[in-house]
Amino acid sequence: MIYENYYWGMNVIWWFVWVILIFWIFATPYDIPGQRRKKKTPLDILRNRFAAGKITAEEFEERKQIIESL
Repeated sequence: MIYENYYWGMNVIWWFVWVILIFWIFATPYDIPGQRRKKKTPLDILRNRFAAGKITAEEFEERKQIIESL
């Protein structure tokens, strides 16, 4: 039997495939596989609520100061 280029029963090419597969699994984000999205910060959420008209300018400024003080 010839065991040239075999390591623990697998050819070098198969080791390369497994390494790439494991890297791909751990490199993708857990919440949305296959997509990379920036998480929204509390300030981004506050700006969106202000832009949608759900809070007033005074409420926006108060909450912004609270967020920035943290």
